[in-house]
Amino acid sequence: MWHADRQAIGVRANHVAAHPPRQLANRCGILVERLSPIALVLVERLSPIALVLVERLSPIARPAAHRCWAVCLTVAVLAINAWPGVSLAQDQEPAESGRFEAFLQAGEFGPAQALALSREQPQQRDAWLGRVAQAQADLGARRASLATASQIADDRRRSETLGHIGTAPVAAWNARGGGVQADFDSLIELITSTIAPQTWDDVGGPGAIQGFEGGVYVDAGGMLRRVSQVSDSSELVELRRRAAADGGNRNVRRSSPLRKVSLTRLEKELQLRSAQRLEADDAMRCLAGLTRIKYLLVYPQTGDLVLAGPAGDWRQDGESRRVNVESGAPVVQLDDLVVLLRNAWHAEGRFGCSITPTQQGLAATRAFLAESAERPLKAGQRERWLETLRSTLGPQEIDIYGIDRRTRVARVLVEADYRMKLVGMGLEPGVFGVVSYLDSLPADHPPQSLDVLRWWFTLNYQDLRATPARDAFELRGQGVKVLSENELLTEQGERRHTGKSDELNLQFARSFTLHFDRLAATYPIYAELRNVFDLALVAAVLRSEDLPGQVGWHRTHFDPAAAESDWGYRVPLDTAPRQVDSVINHRLIQRTRIVAGVSGGVAVDTRPLVAGDRIRTDDYGTLRAERGSAAPGDLPPGAWWWD
Repeated sequence: MWHADRQAIGVRANHVAAHPPRQLANRCGILVERLSPIALVLVERLSPIALVLVERLSPIARPAAHRCWAVCLTVAVLAINAWPGVSLAQDQEPAESGRFEAFLQAGEFGPAQALALSREQPQQRDAWLGRVAQAQADLGARRASLATASQIADDRRRSETLGHIGTAPVAAWNARGGGVQADFDSLIELITSTIAPQTWDDVGGPGAIQGFEGGVYVDAGGMLRRVSQVSDSSELVELRRRAAADGGNRNVRRSSPLRKVSLTRLEKELQLRSAQRLEADDAMRCLAGLTRIKYLLVYPQTGDLVLAGPAGDWRQDGESRRVNVESGAPVVQLDDLVVLLRNAWHAEGRFGCSITPTQQGLAATRAFLAESAERPLKAGQRERWLETLRSTLGPQEIDIYGIDRRTRVARVLVEADYRMKLVGMGLEPGVFGVVSYLDSLPADHPPQSLDVLRWWFTLNYQDLRATPARDAFELRGQGVKVLSENELLTEQGERRHTGKSDELNLQFARSFTLHFDRLAATYPIYAELRNVFDLALVAAVLRSEDLPGQVGWHRTHFDPAAAESDWGYRVPLDTAPRQVDSVINHRLIQRTRIVAGVSGGVAVDTRPLVAGDRIRTDDYGTLRAERGSAAPGDLPPGAWWWD
């Protein structure tokens, strides 16, 4: 239709070329043709009428009529093109789509990708990039397809695309026929994942590598090398050392007072690795070596949600914990982050554990102590008597709620609680200032066969600080404290809460809280518990303030629903703890055996801490300044952390 209209206008213009008024209308008609199809029709309909009217005017009035007609026509053209939804782009869009389809059909992925990146609408840009990536994957160009997918901004579209890439046959490229092609993608993946993995351009390093006939690669210093040259293990070690010796913020093992980790960028890189069937690397699992979380920063312009805190190199200690090389503090764990993000959205930040003796065991212990009180212990019988006491009480039951009991978070909760009770019962050394409950009993302690105590960990934050714009948050406080309670024990072994704690019981809980930092330095499990609490509070802020919504993050890889698919992040699971040996001990005071048994656990509820009135505004500008100095800036592709 539009082609016919344009031809009609062209014929009419040639027919009236000898008439100056018609020349003016013709020029305006050409202008309209270039601007809008709708304006073209309008000129076609109105031009004959206007021309007849102008011809019938006197010669004196004709110049003024010419100018009036030109002005009216120009105004009409501009008005039509300013109308919503009507523009030259509409006329060009089918042509651009046709070019894009032609590039895809021809396998010209470079021009197709460039055309996709030129789209102004983010939805269309992501959709076209997704199609390019899928087409590349279908032809076996897995590495190229992942590079294209990494440019998709919307995490939902990117997740969908990566799911397709993950199911594409690796050998599809060679299956097209013709000569055998070198499998450079597999070789490149082997090299970049083995030799100085943190120094290649895919992860923000200076090194680049491309397929090249002859079996060579380019190292991080730009030197062309043959793969076959690296044969001796000592040469390989030296190559790693030279490639990793890079300044700036590319060395994740270097100490930093305030390292920044972008959750959105990290999830993206994990998605890309998952599409290649690769697990998270060690730097990802250790969140770039973070040992505490001090700030949560929001950057809507770049789509970043950032954790910031001290960081540095890490190693495994004697208990197989990943700890900082210099301080011995455990690093914050990616698996714990994912578990607590899922908990925040599906259990509102409530989780914990309890370790309690059974009712039958308590009843049997009470009867055993009553019988033992009738005959004094002989020399050398103490250890045997204690063993009988513990076996009579039996193992304590472990209950975990709010999180999967098979996760690392669950094991941290249980171990921290159990070790705290060992200190409280004098079965594991504390630190200066922390005296066990039994060691603090005075000589005139009332004779009672069994003291039943309850100690448990909970959150201990001074407050949360935020900027007036709510785009930066600071975690303030120690993070962890111990609470206490005395329980009553019936003849049937039933424990009854009193809601009260005597002075000695309260004294232990207070001293443990007061000296928590020293205890955490001595026993890293307590610092790991604090890291879990920090992550839980961060997740609660993310949810309560809808921070993911502000940056367009949908947690497509971290969400529990994604874990059920082949491409979502899967948290490693281990055997769930269900029972633990009872923590019980005794002291002899005035020829009377005082026996103490203890229960408790860990109780976390982040909701009160993120209520609107609990988050205080930082009016001094300090937090706003920290946010400004921590902005991501111009990061290289694949980077998810910076100093």
